[in-house]
Amino acid sequence: MEKQTDTKVGCHRRIILFPLPYQGHINPMLQLANLLYSKGFSITILHTNFNKPKTSNYPHFTFRFILDNDPHDKRYSKLPSQGLGSFARIILFNECGADELRHQLELELSKKDEPPVSCLVTDALWHFTQSVADSLSLPRLVLRTSSLFSFPIYASIPLFHDLGYLNLSENNHSDYEASVPEYPLLKFKDIVKITSNPQGMGDFVTNMLNQMKASSGIIWNTFKELEESSLETLSQDFPTPSFTLGPFHKYFPASSSSLIEQDQTILSWLDKQPPKSVVYVSYGSGARITESEFQEVAHGLANISLPFLWVVRPGMVTGSEWVESLPENFKERVGDRGRIVKWSPQQEVLAHPATGCFWTHNGWNSTLESICEGVPMICSPCYVDQPVNARYVSDVWKIGVMLEDGIERVGIEMAIKRVMMDKEGEEIRERISCLKEKVNVSLDEGGSSFQSLNNLVDYISSF
Repeated sequence: MEKQTDTKVGCHRRIILFPLPYQGHINPMLQLANLLYSKGFSITILHTNFNKPKTSNYPHFTFRFILDNDPHDKRYSKLPSQGLGSFARIILFNECGADELRHQLELELSKKDEPPVSCLVTDALWHFTQSVADSLSLPRLVLRTSSLFSFPIYASIPLFHDLGYLNLSENNHSDYEASVPEYPLLKFKDIVKITSNPQGMGDFVTNMLNQMKASSGIIWNTFKELEESSLETLSQDFPTPSFTLGPFHKYFPASSSSLIEQDQTILSWLDKQPPKSVVYVSYGSGARITESEFQEVAHGLANISLPFLWVVRPGMVTGSEWVESLPENFKERVGDRGRIVKWSPQQEVLAHPATGCFWTHNGWNSTLESICEGVPMICSPCYVDQPVNARYVSDVWKIGVMLEDGIERVGIEMAIKRVMMDKEGEEIRERISCLKEKVNVSLDEGGSSFQSLNNLVDYISSF
């Protein structure tokens, strides 16, 4: 562990954690579990069989699998396994999972050969878990895996729906590029990306918020210096105790909780590239793009004479298995200066001296990881909180640039030049380097995240 002393204050106490079964949610929950383990707590992880982590990577944790254990249960077997459609699985778990969770928790609470359970920590999207925890008089803490500043935007989804904002399109609304009156930082084109199901999302968010308020506390994977004004607003409007102890991944040397096999060979390729020369492109574990967008990315990268590392997940491109729809002669044009891989060890890539910028979907984990390594960003947000994160990157912190006109080759070339070749890019790099230093200070002894982690440990120990 890099930043915290290994003080065993939680000896003889156990914490049960229940992550959402998606890459961007599992990773921070397991990182949090490692943090709590380092403070002396025993750790039990509840997980679905769907997208289950590799348990052999965590021999110090106990894993229990629940909810979709029966492969013949048609409620689960017929649900999509990829893309936003797979979120139907989360809706179903929230509707049907209470009895099974209660049964599993009763078993855990009754065990005499293991330390007593202090609390349950669940992903915020598991809103059904609050009533189960209450029925067992078990304190529940919530992990939020997105930014603080996106929180009021989520809370406003029912309002946006009532006002008709989420049904606007580029073709039928002249103000598509205009600012949202309630949140001038955002444009209408940003908030329409949040969800394709405004009514369903609004109902879900309302349930989530109500159960967060009923919880014993909220844990955020962020640090105070990055979102201080948002933290102050939250403290005024949301009385539940909050703990900002991120970025979680920086407490430990880089390690993988990836659900996708990483291509480690790219690190030796990066070793051969000049410092700050490589354009790293990755849209995360869930985003999908059209074949046309895929080809525009390819043309944009080919037209810029810079080395690039491009992550293309199998199935990421609609209608393609992998990269078979690359433009003709693409490989001949780029030669050895470009690498395409199915998945990467992202933390190591961003920390590598050769990486010059990160073209990202702006998921919160990726955004934090880029800030932590001082790597400027090019922003192509897709859905949910990503458009909000991207606006903060480009317009508030000014540590990246937005692809305002979507994914098309001319805009791609201009954005890469702005970040990698122009004076603007130098200024962006200076600003994100300052944020990187603030991360390090927050994690050092006496820093805000260091203290917040200790406060959380003391709080859990008081249960």
